[in-house]
Amino acid sequence: SVQMAVRRIAMRALACVACASALATGPARGARARPRTAVVTEAAATDEPLLLRAARGEKVERTPVWMMRQAGRHMKVYRDLVAKYPTFRERSEIPEAALEISLQPFRAYGVDGVILFSDILTPLPAMGVEFQISEGGAISIPPIRTEADLAKFKGKGEFDATTACPFVGEVLGKLREEVGNKATVLGFVGLPFTLASYLVEGKTGTTSGFAEVKKMREENPELLHGILSKLADNIGDYACYQVDQGAQVIQVFDSWAGHLPKDQYETFAMPYQKRVVEAIKAKHPTTPVIIYMAPDIHSKDGQFLDLLATTGVNCVSLDYTVDFADVRAKMPDHLALQGNLDPKLLRDGPLEKIKEETEKILQAGAHNGHVMNLGHGIEADTPEPHAKFFVDTVQGFRAK
Repeated sequence: SVQMAVRRIAMRALACVACASALATGPARGARARPRTAVVTEAAATDEPLLLRAARGEKVERTPVWMMRQAGRHMKVYRDLVAKYPTFRERSEIPEAALEISLQPFRAYGVDGVILFSDILTPLPAMGVEFQISEGGAISIPPIRTEADLAKFKGKGEFDATTACPFVGEVLGKLREEVGNKATVLGFVGLPFTLASYLVEGKTGTTSGFAEVKKMREENPELLHGILSKLADNIGDYACYQVDQGAQVIQVFDSWAGHLPKDQYETFAMPYQKRVVEAIKAKHPTTPVIIYMAPDIHSKDGQFLDLLATTGVNCVSLDYTVDFADVRAKMPDHLALQGNLDPKLLRDGPLEKIKEETEKILQAGAHNGHVMNLGHGIEADTPEPHAKFFVDTVQGFRAK
């Protein structure tokens, strides 16, 4: 009705005013937190799914929940598909397989977020870079280590996900059809530094301590900046393509940036994080963006959270090394938070401890700009009943 439409527009306007005010007056790091003032959105007043609203920073009727890596090896139905689709790239690039796998945790657990089953390396062939992933997780990529390699990388022309990754768009569109407003569809991308680490190393950098990336940072930083700049352009385009095709939220991952000392992080990671977020917001200003960085030597214990909060994202996903309540008190009011149950606790239990720690986080989040998740991807040997118990605990909780 006309009255309902006017009501929705008014609520959106109030939400924008609240967010703008919070952004202008957010507390300094370490300052005493004020009560958060996000707009309460009544379920009856919107046709938007719960997680989408929470990721924007809105106060919602209950806290939504999903789990990083929720679609994958911990589920028997996923392992059963391996016989039919024996390689990871088949499972993630054949639309019917990727669709089925993406939906498995939604069907089994009733999660509030359904994330595309894919990989941060998936767009590389669209950039002229092939890759292989073994069943054990080993990655092989032709490395980019010289000016000639970079020239070849840049010479591939415009990034075109529609031509090179049509399966991504097809799956996202079908996910929207499947889940309707019962869940939020999430897309995701890897951020430039993390992707560059694969391109320069030619494999997962953890196996060598990121030796080649460190060498390039020290001996030829301009070459590394050239790689990062091209990746930023392409990944921004790829994220926007995902939104165009149906993703309602985008999560961006800088998984390996936490091994950088702060000055190096501010030089080689953070500017390119901002470029990707800016590209998404330029085309899709109302699409929430969540950022996550894995805990590493320089990023664990929340060392870079204040920097992540300035990247232009709507939501920062916390790892398991920080206390949720402590971070909430230090973060700007407008910023939503995601996380952050320890995935090892979810795996090992007992259920009583899972419930206790989950409810402690939920109480601190108070259904106000909080998306419940793990502090890292779910462990592959996590019992499915534990995952179901976690989701049920979150969905049954109401803050006091």
